[in-house]
Amino acid sequence: MIDDGEYQAFIVDAEEGVDDGGDELLHLSVTILNGVHKGEVVEMTAARLGRTSIDVMGMPGTLVVTDGRPRLTIDG
Repeated sequence: MIDDGEYQAFIVDAEEGVDDGGDELLHLSVTILNGVHKGEVVEMTAARLGRTSIDVMGMPGTLVVTDGRPRLTIDG
C-alpha cells in the first residue's frame, strides 16, 4: 500500500481492455519517481480516458493517493 501523498510518476506499461458494460479501460503500471516509495510500481485501471495504450506509454504524471486510493493525472 502506498502512503497518502503526491508522487511524481511514469507510466511503464499500459494495456487496453473493456469492462462488462463495454467501456474502454486502460490497465496501467505506474512507477513512482520520488519519496520513500521511489521505484515501486502501482497497478491501476482507468476508464474513459479517450487515449490508447500507445498514447500513454512513457508519459509522466502525478500520482495522488488519498485514503489509500490512487488517482493519476497524466502530464501532456
